Amino acid sequence: MKLIDVKSPADIKNLSLEELKDLTAQARQALMTKVSEHGGHFGPPMGAADMIVALHYVFNSPVDKIVYDVSHQSYVHKMLTGRALAFLDHHHYDDVTGYTDPNESEHDFFNIGHTSTSMSLASGLATARDLKGDKENIIAIIGDGSLSGGEAFEGLDYIATLPSNFIAILNDNDQSIAENHGGIYKGLRELRETNGESPNNLFKAMGLDYRFVADGNDLETLINVFKDVKDIDHPIVLHIVTQKGKGYKIAEENKEPFHWSMPFDLETGKLKEEEVGPSYSGKLAEYLMEQIKADPTVVAINAGTPGAFGFGPEWRKEAGRQYIDVGIAEEHAVAMSSGIAKNGGKPVFNVMSTFLQRTYDQLVQDLCVNNNSAVILNHYASVYGLNDVTHLGFFDIPMLTNIPNLVYLAPTNYEELMAMTHYAVHQNEHPVAIRVPVGPFISTGIEDTTDYSQINKSEITRNGSTIALLGLGNFWHMANEVADELAKQGIEATVVNPKFASGIDKELLESLKANHSVVFTLEDGVIEGGWGERVASFYGPSDVKVKNYGIAKEFHDRYDAAELLKENGTSVEQIVADALHLVK
Repeated sequence: MKLIDVKSPADIKNLSLEELKDLTAQARQALMTKVSEHGGHFGPPMGAADMIVALHYVFNSPVDKIVYDVSHQSYVHKMLTGRALAFLDHHHYDDVTGYTDPNESEHDFFNIGHTSTSMSLASGLATARDLKGDKENIIAIIGDGSLSGGEAFEGLDYIATLPSNFIAILNDNDQSIAENHGGIYKGLRELRETNGESPNNLFKAMGLDYRFVADGNDLETLINVFKDVKDIDHPIVLHIVTQKGKGYKIAEENKEPFHWSMPFDLETGKLKEEEVGPSYSGKLAEYLMEQIKADPTVVAINAGTPGAFGFGPEWRKEAGRQYIDVGIAEEHAVAMSSGIAKNGGKPVFNVMSTFLQRTYDQLVQDLCVNNNSAVILNHYASVYGLNDVTHLGFFDIPMLTNIPNLVYLAPTNYEELMAMTHYAVHQNEHPVAIRVPVGPFISTGIEDTTDYSQINKSEITRNGSTIALLGLGNFWHMANEVADELAKQGIEATVVNPKFASGIDKELLESLKANHSVVFTLEDGVIEGGWGERVASFYGPSDVKVKNYGIAKEFHDRYDAAELLKENGTSVEQIVADALHLVK
């Protein structure tokens, strides 16, 4: 059977084992071709292909409900549920997301892009099933890397109390994005080495039934196991060992770079377009390594995504105990950082903005209530960052700047980033977060000598009158472009680099009243609850007109950044037009 002809799981129910194996091979080939041309997650769906085919052969989706953790494994699931064209025809590659999406198919139950959630989500489906008196199978898949997140254990703890069907599948490939870290992995290793017989079994300790599957890439074995547990009347964990990147030797041998990849050459595995030149994350990594070597109390912390901030395997090894990967546990990372700072250490937590959202309570309670001087380097916090609806990073300004005690800095270039980072690491007055710039690497070549201990002090970088353009972080550059265009119209605007996202410079704002009637704020994030609204509130009782530029508070999905900004009235041309209208 041709993969393109599969319109639903029902189409594969009557295939022979050999036909199913052939279909799995077709799915892997489609994955290799698409990701090598388009980019995307590679290792996880390759390794889980046999498991997904077996699941859809045995179970009856969407009546039986399959929930994918992170949903990196779901590519083959999409192929078998009527979406194969999106993996076979390059004209349709963008028809589907890289994650499960209920808007695409009745076989997808949740938008899932963050980790450790499948057990809790699926336990909700099971609870509702039992309340209604229904009998379908509820299946939750989680990877061993995702098992490091606390929510996974909260879900498992509840699942163990269910008096009804629940099938929890642990897809164990001995790998997160990078290598696994944490005590639970010693137990998983023992289970793998003893064919599931080790007494060190955390699942049994929680009261869960347990079954070990040594070869999770053997289709026949998987089909038989799934048939055995189908319609089971109690919760069970299936511990299935798979090979990440299965079917593509280069990915099997290089798990970390092939977790997710930009387009690459299938013959060699090399990226088709290598990133050249310096990057902000690379320069931060260099700085942190310098500090680690110079100061034994500096520690770089990460939650399972070391590649996102430039710490490759060799640097991780060189840093030794001064590099800590907590696994996919951002909550623990923030709370632990607070403890390290309290006891005289200098913790620097590198995190992607979309994942920082997972630890809001720890930011508020464990870090900021205690006012401990941990540092958070927040990456990809921008409309120009990741753009899947599950990975948006531009909600950070309203989220972070409403927390007391937290200083949130927004550099516009390399020199400011380095100066802010050095200040943050070596001060002990406040928790400090830094919004790492996103976009082209910009260096002025001039050292930034700002005293960042003077909180909320902004800098006028271009003097003018009538209209002031306050460009926060990334959007300071847009403010300058607007000023350049206004100058062509005979209007010399003032440009301000606020530097601090967590507060406003009231003294400077007050001084602008003398010869400015219009103030525009430009910020790279959602307007509502953002920095610009604080400026507008300050000028509320005055005659100064204020307009805030940014994007609307919505879950934007797979957008073109320039188009999204234009839709929200935030382009140079639109801002210039607004300025001319107000000023003239």
